[in-house]
Amino acid sequence: MLTLWDTLPALAQDSLATALLLLPALLVGGIVLRGFAPWPLVRAILSRFRGASTLFVLLIAISVGMGIGLLAQERGLRHGTAQAADKFDLIVSAPGSEMTVMMAAVFLQPSDMPLLDGATYTEIAGNENVSIAAPLAFGDSYGTSSVVGTTADFARYLADDRIEGRMWAAHDEALAGALVPLDIGEDFEPAHGHGDAAEEDAHGDAHLTIVGRLAPTGTPWDRAILLPIESVWEVHGLANGHAPEAGDQLGPPFDADYFPGTPVIVVRSEALWANYALRSAFTRDRETMAFFPGAVLAQLYRVLGDVRQIMSLMALVTQILVAAAVLLGLFILSRLFHRQIALLRALGAPARFVFAVVWSFGAVLLLAGSLLGLGLGFAAATVLSRVVTARTDILVNAPLGWSEIHFLAGFVSVTLLLSLVPAVLVLRQPIVPSLRV
Repeated sequence: MLTLWDTLPALAQDSLATALLLLPALLVGGIVLRGFAPWPLVRAILSRFRGASTLFVLLIAISVGMGIGLLAQERGLRHGTAQAADKFDLIVSAPGSEMTVMMAAVFLQPSDMPLLDGATYTEIAGNENVSIAAPLAFGDSYGTSSVVGTTADFARYLADDRIEGRMWAAHDEALAGALVPLDIGEDFEPAHGHGDAAEEDAHGDAHLTIVGRLAPTGTPWDRAILLPIESVWEVHGLANGHAPEAGDQLGPPFDADYFPGTPVIVVRSEALWANYALRSAFTRDRETMAFFPGAVLAQLYRVLGDVRQIMSLMALVTQILVAAAVLLGLFILSRLFHRQIALLRALGAPARFVFAVVWSFGAVLLLAGSLLGLGLGFAAATVLSRVVTARTDILVNAPLGWSEIHFLAGFVSVTLLLSLVPAVLVLRQPIVPSLRV
């Protein structure tokens, strides 16, 4: 059976899983409603008690929407972070925390890291399997934008060679990310550091000009300003990576004797197998550390996966508690029309018909609340995605997926089964005392 299941397409598996989750509700509905048509009475009860019914529907919808919105947001954030690391095939740095290096290189979070020397960079860049070996230089900023020194090849690769304007051709020229509030042709002065600790006048003699704008990437690099790494070294009073006789050369090859150091080297190879070989070659005890950002994210996702399971369980338990509260409210609400129910029974209505009326009333409220909650969950996920994108600069899209559909299907089945309880309790009420009230 498992072998057959594994051979099915993903869409078929998800569809069957949804059907299996809804099957208990469909069976209960079919058994309860078999041979009866309680809908005219249900509509009359809903109309008579529309205020209380609307309140219960909204309560269910808000609870369901919150659960669905959080689950969808977690999946969207996972996809967004994976997309942010897509251009960083292999990262080489000094030994330390892979997570810290990844946060600095991929997500541009300020961090103090040791530097790799020129000999190390030359060895990496000279490997026959390396197509791009881009040193990165951090530490400066402009407003909320990080100023990052790198090479022209990496800048083109980051934006898939989609640059409005032109690539830098001099030490005092730079490229703006898609979200940087600087236009082509504008000048700026970088500050040393980030945030409140930034020193605005530390590089007062450095005047840079934006000559191009990178295409949107959906990553924190959209808010970064890229410039030749030589410029970053020079404004800090360091050698610029080239011997004096090289003149105004920009980019590789760098001279190891004049290479000030870099915290991170982004390495790319055209062949997938070569990346694994390069990782092994550049991972040396006490010298360098090479890792795949995707692998670090995978470890993080495993933790998030556990958190997601806990969140899903908590959300389901919350929904069940809310449903139990709603079902208790349904029982209390049924007390409002207990005379009508008692009158039906006194007129000879079958007990199963009365049971079907009460169960159908609760089922309508639960289904209406669940469907409305699905819409609220989509709206909540959309709003949360925009907030997270604005706060992190990671493009997060959280459309509803099959996991949210499965969650909703399971909730519907459980609550429709629980709604049998109020119907049973109503039938157990004596007829005569109910007619006298």
